[in-house]
Amino acid sequence: SAFYTNIVLLNVSNVPFRLQKLKDMFISKFGSAPKFYVRAPGRVNLIGEHIDYCGYAVLPMAVEQDILIAVEPVKTQVVQLANTNSLYLDFSTSVNNIQIDKTKPQWHNYFLCGLKGIQEHFGLNNPTGMNCLLDGTIPPSSGLSSSSALVCCAGLVTLRANGKTLSKVELAEICTKSERYIGTEGGGMDQSISFLAEEGTAKLIEFSPLRATDVRLPSGAAFVIANSCVEMNKAATSHYNIRVMECRLATKLLSKSKGLDWKKMLRLHDVQTKLGVSLEEMLTIVKEVLHPEPYSTEEICKCLGITLEELRSQILSPNTQDVSTFKLYQRAKHVYSEAARVLEFKKICNEAPANAVQLLGELMNQSHISCREMYECSCPELDRLVDICLQFGAIGSRLTGAGWGGCTVSMVPTDKLNTFLENVKKAYYQTHVQRFALENNSLFATKPGRGALVFVEA
Repeated sequence: SAFYTNIVLLNVSNVPFRLQKLKDMFISKFGSAPKFYVRAPGRVNLIGEHIDYCGYAVLPMAVEQDILIAVEPVKTQVVQLANTNSLYLDFSTSVNNIQIDKTKPQWHNYFLCGLKGIQEHFGLNNPTGMNCLLDGTIPPSSGLSSSSALVCCAGLVTLRANGKTLSKVELAEICTKSERYIGTEGGGMDQSISFLAEEGTAKLIEFSPLRATDVRLPSGAAFVIANSCVEMNKAATSHYNIRVMECRLATKLLSKSKGLDWKKMLRLHDVQTKLGVSLEEMLTIVKEVLHPEPYSTEEICKCLGITLEELRSQILSPNTQDVSTFKLYQRAKHVYSEAARVLEFKKICNEAPANAVQLLGELMNQSHISCREMYECSCPELDRLVDICLQFGAIGSRLTGAGWGGCTVSMVPTDKLNTFLENVKKAYYQTHVQRFALENNSLFATKPGRGALVFVEA
């Protein structure tokens, strides 16, 4: 699984048009040719939302849309970044002084996360400077992991430019940690699938230790991604990190009620492991221990026997310290039930009963209801889009990614695919001027794609 096994040699006969176009743009921008190219895909999560950072397995697949970077290592210790999309401004910085501004989640900061992660892992005192030109086809802020794909791409660029090698698992773990430089307390699904994905199969991704298992999807169904055209940037809002903290606080209260060392417990999965019970039993414990009404910070402090200052400095993340109430029951209930749905989804795929598509669709629908009602990470447009997809023949449909905007993923019988796409276009995109303008890149069927690659000219 070392990364050099993912190098694709290019000669005149097999250079894709997009790479050639990127090379031409690179030469006109920097005056010399790139030495190599790195590609990292986006992903769609089929089921398992907001549970990776709680320690639970998720079930994503890579999509064809990706981040592609052309690279030339240079003698100066400067990184120059440019983007084929003129909306994203050029940026340059010294490789010895990486500053990541958490207050402004601009595109170049995600590149710097990957760069810094690899530099720190190897303790590079004299890192290589680089000229880089980026081209992205993942719609930004769509829940298809454009930001993590950029972090992964940058990590792999830095690795290659500095002549280092790592396994895919090590790369995924480093890129997961380094994305936190921008302030997002993510769990590792996006980075893991970006490196570990293989064509033709989704993956069950488990954590601690990180491992990926093939999941063969049923042949009679297609997965369709539909963009709500509502943008959501995880790093720019606190919704996401508040949910991470609510799960952390639920972990602490559940642990304390069961006589566990709550100070050491960070994730809901840890509570289940320590107690040695099933996910169904954890749902019963949640009902017994936590109340559905929001918890005030005062009540949380009282339950844990700590001061407000201790809560803020020792448990909460910097951008959630001013939040006054937290919903613990709802978040824990979603996490434990969603973790069970992921395992059930994999089991159905493995056993492939005659009604597999029906059963998987039902799990996806339950997942969306839980995301909407228990985790409150949906929005009116996503709910409307899910309803439209189900109305026109999807067996299952749910939000995918962080939520609060972005995309839905629907499972559609392959014989109904064309009429489904036509009807959803009419009902959701062609009734709305702004969505109509984005229609072409917003609705598409997708298959499990390949993970990150390095392209080198032979």
